[in-house]
Amino acid sequence: MSTRLETLPYRHVLTLPTMPSAVRMARETAEQALAEWGISLRHPSVDPALLILGELVTNTVRHAADLSPQLTVIYAAGKDCLAFAVHDRHPYQPALYGAVTQTGGGGLGTVMELTLGLGGTAVVRSDADGQGKSIWITLPL
Repeated sequence: MSTRLETLPYRHVLTLPTMPSAVRMARETAEQALAEWGISLRHPSVDPALLILGELVTNTVRHAADLSPQLTVIYAAGKDCLAFAVHDRHPYQPALYGAVTQTGGGGLGTVMELTLGLGGTAVVRSDADGQGKSIWITLPL
């Protein structure tokens, strides 16, 4: 699996208001981009990827909207890899790998279980000013 984002030939960026409708728009945009890139929506990684994306956008809407009126979703793919990130301007950075061990960890626990179960990776990257972050998910295709 290629994990270097700069080597992924397909990319799309979507910025949305941090509102509940962003979840649907992010998923629909992902489906459209994957289809345009020739990635079958029936690929075994696609449904979990869409669920992960939905959970990350939902978390941003629920927890970051006060400080981040917009969120950005970055989609990227290559022949053997799908990557996406959800970015907001809230400074809180969740401990992704701790979410797996939490009982009732909710959305992030689900994100991490699916990501790791598929052999993927997850990372939180801070903005340079420390006032925002992106959660990046990389999954094998």
